Amino acid sequence: MKKPIHLVLLVMLLALVSVVPTLAQTDMKNTLVMARAADATGLDPHTQTAFASFRLLELIYEPLVTVDKDLNLVPALAESWKFSDDAKTLTINLRKGVKFHDGTPLTSADVKATFERILNKDTKAAAAANFGSITSIDTPDDNTAVFNLSTADVPLLTAMSSLNAAIVKADAAKSGDFKSTAIGTGPFKLTSWTPDEKTELAANTDWWGGKIAIDGIEIRIIPDETSIVAALRAKEIDFATLGDPLVASTITDSDGLVVNKVPSISYNVLQLNPSRTPMDKLEVRQAMSCAIDRQAVLDTASLGEGTVTGPLTIPAFALPTDQLFCYKQDLAKAKELMATAGVSDGFSIKVIAASAEPPTALAEAQTIQAQLAAINIKVEIESLELNTYVDRWLKGDFDAAIALNGGRPDPYTMYARYWTSKGNLQVVTNYHDDTLDDLMAKGRAETDPKKRFDIFSDFQKHLTEVSPWIWLYNGFDYSAQQPYVKGFVPNPTDSLYSFAKVSLDGKGS
Repeated sequence: MKKPIHLVLLVMLLALVSVVPTLAQTDMKNTLVMARAADATGLDPHTQTAFASFRLLELIYEPLVTVDKDLNLVPALAESWKFSDDAKTLTINLRKGVKFHDGTPLTSADVKATFERILNKDTKAAAAANFGSITSIDTPDDNTAVFNLSTADVPLLTAMSSLNAAIVKADAAKSGDFKSTAIGTGPFKLTSWTPDEKTELAANTDWWGGKIAIDGIEIRIIPDETSIVAALRAKEIDFATLGDPLVASTITDSDGLVVNKVPSISYNVLQLNPSRTPMDKLEVRQAMSCAIDRQAVLDTASLGEGTVTGPLTIPAFALPTDQLFCYKQDLAKAKELMATAGVSDGFSIKVIAASAEPPTALAEAQTIQAQLAAINIKVEIESLELNTYVDRWLKGDFDAAIALNGGRPDPYTMYARYWTSKGNLQVVTNYHDDTLDDLMAKGRAETDPKKRFDIFSDFQKHLTEVSPWIWLYNGFDYSAQQPYVKGFVPNPTDSLYSFAKVSLDGKGS
């Protein structure tokens, strides 16, 4: 009796599956398997603000320039560049032969469309304020883009090093379709993304930067960092990013792992909402600043792993904290300011904190909660899932927020979106100040390094005195890896871009 044809085909298919290894089985030896606690919140490089999004998208998309481990600007998609003598024109010369992941050549038209999208208010681009000086973009040929500026703009090139200025295809820039696809020029291509579970990337064999030694990257989302370290010890993963110093400190020499630790220019901050009473009163904000023991927050939340900081964490611009308003806890002054504001009896506020970014957020909030109780401020803590937190944060929908914000190599690009009159994230700060606006404008146009330092010193002193935010500390970026992971270069910006040069010599042997 003959078997039905569909049964014969089924048997043949099962036999094939049993003898042919799956793609995962054949490739895993040369695939970098990494873990982290939080996943990307979206695929649009121009609108993302979460660190977790940056750490994925920077492997797929690339900006015109980037920064190395010493925070120096180095070429990426731009081979070279030149400012005019009056610094009002910037000419970018693109690398020749660069292709997007779908094989489309990169041209100056893509650069022009990218920045026009960033400047379009409907995009709600995260870094739009950094590019407000651009009046027009000329494309005299496929490899040249000329940015015409309304004013001298010294930090413009630094602004272009951000993922938020990554170059996208012209048609994608115009359609705005980034919900499920990500086509860049970067060293890796997105092959699958299951939010909050797993992301798979394949090496871009046409990458302009040369041959990539690994076949791809598998990113696993493991919300508990203790479990991530356990997976490292069990050799189930090759690499992990760690945000919690308490967890990173549990890795010892006996684990046989390599721990990377680099000072970060990101900063931990308590963001107040000055549009809500009674924080609309200067004295109330100042009282809160005086009541907080920043070193205690650092010691409790981060094991003292870091430095109490002012607004600028860039070494070239950082000020000693004794030059800043009320950086040592002064409860007597705090109570006096509360009395001046007419709120000696105190008030209640809610503080939002993300559950995974950073992992220290809840500990920071709890320490601040206890400290503000000393001046009769009752703090209720709302612990939110990262996507919910980001949504609330972008809308400025909070009394106060515990945040970890990214640093930038230049003061203007670090803060223009928050503290200028046209800043696109003023809805987050809910605060405008003519003095800050004036200082930022002067710092943007000034070319003399000594004068720029003085301008941004005044900027920091004024910002901490008016206290719309209360800066806490900057810490370290941690990662851990198996000894056979070679070529990774830690970066003060927490970037994983150097994965393009990683090899897995001896994995599985």
